[in-house]
Amino acid sequence: MIKEQTRLLKKVLIVIDLCMVTSSFFIGYFLRNAITNFSPLTFLAPYLYDEHLRPIEYYALYMGLLPIFLLIWVGLLSYFGMYKSSRLRSIPESFGSILKAAVVGFIVFGSYVFILRMQEDISRLLIGFTFTVATLFLCLEKSAFVFIFRILSKRDKSFKSALIVFRRIIIVGTGKRARTFIELIKNNPGWNIRIVGLIDMDIVKKGEKINGQEVIGTLDDIPQLIQDNIIDEIVFIVPRSWLNKIEDIMLFCENAGLKVHLAVNLFDLKFSRAKQTDLHGFPLLAFESTPEKLGHLFFKRIVDFILSGIALVILAPVFLIIAVIVKVISEGPVFYKQLRCGLYGRKFMFYKFRTMIKDAESQLSDLQKYNEMSGPVFKMTNDPRVTTIGKWLRKYSIDEMPQLWNVLKGDMSLVGPRPPLPHEVENYDNWQRRRLSMRPGITCLWQISGRNEIADFKEWMKLDLEYIDKWSLGLDVKILLKTIPVVLFGIGAK
Repeated sequence: MIKEQTRLLKKVLIVIDLCMVTSSFFIGYFLRNAITNFSPLTFLAPYLYDEHLRPIEYYALYMGLLPIFLLIWVGLLSYFGMYKSSRLRSIPESFGSILKAAVVGFIVFGSYVFILRMQEDISRLLIGFTFTVATLFLCLEKSAFVFIFRILSKRDKSFKSALIVFRRIIIVGTGKRARTFIELIKNNPGWNIRIVGLIDMDIVKKGEKINGQEVIGTLDDIPQLIQDNIIDEIVFIVPRSWLNKIEDIMLFCENAGLKVHLAVNLFDLKFSRAKQTDLHGFPLLAFESTPEKLGHLFFKRIVDFILSGIALVILAPVFLIIAVIVKVISEGPVFYKQLRCGLYGRKFMFYKFRTMIKDAESQLSDLQKYNEMSGPVFKMTNDPRVTTIGKWLRKYSIDEMPQLWNVLKGDMSLVGPRPPLPHEVENYDNWQRRRLSMRPGITCLWQISGRNEIADFKEWMKLDLEYIDKWSLGLDVKILLKTIPVVLFGIGAK
């Protein structure tokens, strides 16, 4: 319910701000023309006589700038926090965001005009007028909103400084989760929610105060409470044992036209997010512990496909040179192929430039006593199986380049947890398997955090889980940028 209110408030404010900014653009245009063409007798001449009219291309040029002008204003107002809160912002907060957006927007808009070499056609006076008028209009608009809602709040106590009236709710439940919900509402007065009272199964609790809210009845009292009071919504925050007891009263509330909410944190899950969905009308409650931004994940896959394809074409000559060197210096194949585990344990063939001697796998058991990494992974400084050229390839991560083919095929991503071996996965603790819920990558947080300098396997796993929990397209970009110096300087390589 809070999310819907916030979205509505944001949309209304954006539309009104766009109207203000659009008006300022035209006013700035006419002010500029009024000043440059001003004389006591000919002020209106350019607009009254046909011989003074500009060609249509002149006006088209200015109209083409309007969308850019609007985009800059809305983008910067959003960036400086104008639309973040679920409440109407105070006058100082609003003025601060507007002034910051005006200064930055003036620079950005002026730079845009200069880069496109439009400064001969677009007057600097116009730019100054439009931003000045827009700043003035927006400040007046925000002041008017605050003034109007202060008047409304005096006339009707159900109004506050927001675009929606108070919603009066009843909370069914008095347990720990209900108390947490009450505190949440108290700490966010901008949500404009008023708690009428609490409902409990035990009639003995009637009249008790819980977190400052009175228990006003039991489930049987709800119909009468709805009749006697103004109730907008009912929130059920009940233990699992109550679920079969509240169905009838939920049906009653539905028939009465009340909005009903059921708290979905029925289980003490640590990091999963609950989401309501349905399958052809069959309602389901999903608990997800992986990123749910399907559109962003799809975009990530498109970027992986395009960038890996371009990189494979550009780096083809480099691949050829490295292949020749690897083949000449040591006996064995150019590429090292190995079975790895991908998304949710899907197995795929993993490719690298070979950096070890032939039959290196057969010597692994003899070297296990030198393993420097805790857990099921093997890491060793100065591994005797690594060839001379292999050390150099590993230092600068050049041996990983063939994995671009894995990225192109969809087995891997540019950024993601490193793909483990099947036998490593078999030895995972249960919590460590969650790292398989994201497509594996060529680089990751572990890569930019010291790579093989991290000797604790659990710390490595925690970095991967941190990446999954905080994943965003921005985080991927940040990891890719930080990978560049790590690779160029061979930081943490063994």
